[in-house]
Amino acid sequence: MTCCELLAHSRLSAAAAVFAALLVSNAQQASAQHQLSPGGATPQDGAAPDLQSQPDSAIRPSKSGKVDDEDNAKQSKRILWIFPNYRAVSAGTQLPALSLREKFWLATQGSFDYSSFISVGIQAGIVQATNTYPEFHQGAAGFARYYWHTFADATVENYLTGAILPVVTHEDPRYYTLYRGGFLHRTGYAVSRLWITKNDAGARRINFSEILGSGVATQVSIRYYPRQERGGAADTFERWASALLNDGVGNIFQEFWPDIHQKLFHHH
Repeated sequence: MTCCELLAHSRLSAAAAVFAALLVSNAQQASAQHQLSPGGATPQDGAAPDLQSQPDSAIRPSKSGKVDDEDNAKQSKRILWIFPNYRAVSAGTQLPALSLREKFWLATQGSFDYSSFISVGIQAGIVQATNTYPEFHQGAAGFARYYWHTFADATVENYLTGAILPVVTHEDPRYYTLYRGGFLHRTGYAVSRLWITKNDAGARRINFSEILGSGVATQVSIRYYPRQERGGAADTFERWASALLNDGVGNIFQEFWPDIHQKLFHHH
């Protein structure tokens, strides 16, 4: 992967990060008020695993008349009703560990959701516009080549980081929402989940599935790209960095999605 492709793949991630930051900056005041309310519960980072994010719930007033903080902290199954959010665990949720079948099902949901085909098309269009791989050419045929390569990249990484390696290492591939602390603290927490995760027993450990999985996915992907475009160690590192960048932005968006959802679609 060239530097141009790395930048092209990162544009959507950067746009999402800016969008999230703008919304969250406005949402923090409301979130802080909820956390300080007498009836508000404080979610714990050590919550047990969850198979899926919890469905959207109405904001219920507590006996004290304050909005229940636990309801605000819940993750919805989709972000903006479009993008799948099945791996996000609502703060304070306690559910059993994932089975082998459940880990593969989560990877399948993320790879073959209808929105995945749309986002892959956008990414393929961006990479084609920069003419990253001249061998693919332009036009409809060229877009088709860009599309299936981009789809294969995303799918291979999803299964390696979300199913295959988590089964081998007995790690939990889901994202555990923190939902407490300031913006910088929660952002740092979200990014750190790239190298910190939980095992199936709920104990913290190094996130081998993410680190090794994205690296292996990079090695697999270069096998089906044109030989002259495979490059050397520097190009491989750029691909790996791009994958980690996208996953890190995804973690940040998942962390703040309950705040954004509450701010944009609150039911006061």
